[in-house]
Amino acid sequence: MIAIGCDHAGVEMKKAVIEALSEKGFEFKDMGTDGEPCDYPVMAEKVCKEVLAGNCEKGILICGTGIGMSIAANKFKGIRAALCADSFSTRFTRLHNNTNVMCMGARTLGQGLACELAEIFLTTGFEGGRHQRRIDLITEIEKKN
Repeated sequence: MIAIGCDHAGVEMKKAVIEALSEKGFEFKDMGTDGEPCDYPVMAEKVCKEVLAGNCEKGILICGTGIGMSIAANKFKGIRAALCADSFSTRFTRLHNNTNVMCMGARTLGQGLACELAEIFLTTGFEGGRHQRRIDLITEIEKKN
C-alpha cells in the first residue's frame, strides 16, 4: 500500500499517478486533497504518519513545486523524503538513500514524467552495504536533534 497526498495544486497529477500505477498493480491509500484548498504541511503529515505507522510501505507527496512537501515531510523522524524531478535522481535516492517518501511538483513536471518517476521510486530497491552506514549516521543526527 502506498500513501499518496497532495495539496490543491497537485490534484490532477495525483489522480494521474494513481490511475497509471493502479493498472500496474500498485495499491494506494489516497490521503487527499480532492480539490479543496489546503495547506501542504497538513497533507505531508497525513502521508508521513501512515508510512511511520507501517500502514503504508512508502509515500508520495505532490504540491506546486514539491519543495514545500519535501521540507515538511523531512521534519518527521524516520522519514527520508526526496524531491524527485528526473529518473536518475529518483532511482538513486532509493538505491543509496533508502528514501521512503517521494515529493514531486505539479507545476514543474508533466503528468507522464510524474507517473514514470513514481514507478521508478516504487520499484527500485535499496542497495544496502556501505549506504546503510550512511543511513545510520543520518538516524543518529535525527536522534541528537
